[in-house]
Amino acid sequence: MARKTFKERSPSAVSAVLGVGIDLCGVDRMRRVLARTPGFAARVFTDGEQAYCRERRDPVERFAARFAAKEAVLKAMGVGLGACALREIEVVRAESGAPSLALHGAAAELAAARGIARWHMSLSHTATVAEALVIAVSS
Repeated sequence: MARKTFKERSPSAVSAVLGVGIDLCGVDRMRRVLARTPGFAARVFTDGEQAYCRERRDPVERFAARFAAKEAVLKAMGVGLGACALREIEVVRAESGAPSLALHGAAAELAAARGIARWHMSLSHTATVAEALVIAVSS
């Protein structure tokens, strides 16, 4: 008897990849921006994102990863910077530590208009570079 290694779905429940976005952000560049422009963090990151980043030994690595995620989301939706406020794209963490996305305002409206129901995301960073990969999926 063959074992099934995937969850079967009805044809109407099949999801489709609607977009993929990837972005890199230099940690040193983010460090300079945060030092030079004190209002940048409040303009780009939600209160929750700022609190999470500032709890870490080097907050800038986490800020850079979240900035890369915001740009990757825009790329996955097929729009550019300025399509919505970056604060409307929020990286949140599950209790397990897994990152996910919460979209608000115009960002949520853009995603809905494109049929995006779910997101898959992976973040990674070193002391020098942060990376985000985002996949937009239909129902």
